[in-house]
Amino acid sequence: MSETLFTKIINREIPADIIYEDDLALAFNDINPQAPTHFLVIPKKPIATINDIQQADREVVGHLHWVAAQLAEQQGFAEQGYRTVMNCNEYGGQTVFHIHLHVLAGKPMGWPPYQERLKTPV
Repeated sequence: MSETLFTKIINREIPADIIYEDDLALAFNDINPQAPTHFLVIPKKPIATINDIQQADREVVGHLHWVAAQLAEQQGFAEQGYRTVMNCNEYGGQTVFHIHLHVLAGKPMGWPPYQERLKTPV
């Protein structure tokens, strides 16, 4: 896998507002927030897409969700509620090819969670 924006953040080659770090994961505030609270939780191991997750990656992927829950509790929005999203490939909205869990909170979330971007021909 080629180096991504996220591997550069992990390696401290570019700055980020880091809010959590351990041996497996890193969390930082999103530079283009889509909610009052919006941060990303990423594995330190580079995994390009959800499709690339292997059986051996189960612990790290579950750990991303555990980190999200811990940060939700610490930041005080766990009880009110929040959304976690992991996009996969172009149509799923993935723009950085290193899996990452979006955590959004601080406002009611609608459903469906997307806006129509492409019109299908009639």
